[in-house]
Amino acid sequence: MTATPPEPGNVLTPTVLVVDFGAQYAQLIARRVREARVYSEIVPHTMPVAEMLAKRPAAIILSGGPASVYAPGAPSVDAAMFEAGVPAFGICYGFQAMALALGGTVARTGSAEFGRTTLEVVGGDPTLFHGLPRDQQVWMSHNDAVSEAPDGFTVVARTSHTPVAGFEDLARRLAGVQFHPEVLHSEHGQAVLEHFLYEVAGIEPSWTMSNVIDEQVDAIRAQVGSARVICGLSGGVDSAVAAALVHRAVGDQLTCVFVDHGLLRAGEAEQVERDFVAATGVQLKVADASKRFLDALAGVSDPEEKRKVIGREFIRVFEEAAREVVADAGAHGETVEFLVQGTLYPDVVESGGGTGTANIKSHHNVGGLPDDLQFALVEPLRTLFKDEVRKVGLELGLPEPIVWRQPFPGPGLGIRIVGEVTLERLDVLREADAIAREELTAAGLDREIWQCPVVLLGDVRSVGVQGDERTYGHPVVLRPVSSEDAMTADWTRVPYDVLARISTRITNEVREVNRVALDITSKPPGTIEWE
Repeated sequence: MTATPPEPGNVLTPTVLVVDFGAQYAQLIARRVREARVYSEIVPHTMPVAEMLAKRPAAIILSGGPASVYAPGAPSVDAAMFEAGVPAFGICYGFQAMALALGGTVARTGSAEFGRTTLEVVGGDPTLFHGLPRDQQVWMSHNDAVSEAPDGFTVVARTSHTPVAGFEDLARRLAGVQFHPEVLHSEHGQAVLEHFLYEVAGIEPSWTMSNVIDEQVDAIRAQVGSARVICGLSGGVDSAVAAALVHRAVGDQLTCVFVDHGLLRAGEAEQVERDFVAATGVQLKVADASKRFLDALAGVSDPEEKRKVIGREFIRVFEEAAREVVADAGAHGETVEFLVQGTLYPDVVESGGGTGTANIKSHHNVGGLPDDLQFALVEPLRTLFKDEVRKVGLELGLPEPIVWRQPFPGPGLGIRIVGEVTLERLDVLREADAIAREELTAAGLDREIWQCPVVLLGDVRSVGVQGDERTYGHPVVLRPVSSEDAMTADWTRVPYDVLARISTRITNEVREVNRVALDITSKPPGTIEWE
């Protein structure tokens, strides 16, 4: 792999291109391909076929999409894609577009299929469904359907309403299915996808996290040379793994800057300053600015204003620290030319991609840099999904508490206190949050839950009774949520006995809290964070 996404089709990294037809499925398909230990990249359907083929893909997968193939302006597939000898697999809309391009027939059957559907495998023992049950549950989402397969294809599956729900042409290494094998509701979907990759396309499952590390280390060394590198370390998994990977490549040429804004949870600053350094040996510059942030937040209650204050101060503190690193390098006749950024593949896809040198204005870790500090970006994680980043972190030897750290907002506890942020309120929230995290971990739930914000209602008082005395304390709210990507989320059904232990401990051990509430709102309509 190179510093930007690797050139597909090379000896080290056979690559499957996932052609995105505009639905929500492309990223999930790419993830499932990688779970099969085959590297994948997403490309837009607007990319010319010649440009796709120039990437020398090991195979091409056509994703689902929201349109009808007969709708005006609907995306189509150039038949040249199938004449180049590259294995191809169509899914849902991609299946229909593939059939049309090759001379098959797509018709409105009058019987749309959405959701769980029974699929029947037909024929002898078709390659796509080799060794799988003849009847299986799959996930459908379509109005149109292929009514006649193109010449040379064998129909290998059908449903009660879809006469051609799967086909394959092994001589040309082409295949497709009407259902969505990438979703968990298709009970043998991953096996179908792997049968295409391994048996139809002939791809060896050789992509591993060790490959990623070795190739990225080589690429980082080639990009950086002898220059110095700076990294804004937040304590989150993305920046930690990116920094560890760059340090593996260039050692003491890297300096990490950790801005301690005093808004982290209990033990997290120590994780960065002690555990991360012990595991990696990285040079760390700590900017303790907790008092500065508290002073700036004094009297501020509006959540958006709090975010702006925290972001502004973060920029200024990082700017000062970065200038000190640059000055130190200059004193030794060296230059700081590169900035490490923990960009992930979903960020690249959702922003339309793009690589190269940038003058960073804002970033969720560094918060932004001054105009006179220009760096070329080193983004060693830009080809990876979050779960893959965690695997790389473990492979690099990072401590599990860092690798499995739940997502945490850049403004930290500042947006988990409803009302003004004060030192006293931060101390109360840290205590309550630490108890909740401790009990969820003891119950084995901390990896099942995407995250569990604990919110302190700082401007609210609640009447209670403790030790036969009336109390007037703060309520806290538990917000356990489950999600894959934070775009949508549902509240996690934490067992009652675990919730009871959390509530009892918080109200017993945190004197200022006398009530614990549970937020059972999904996203949408509610956001994960309260502010």
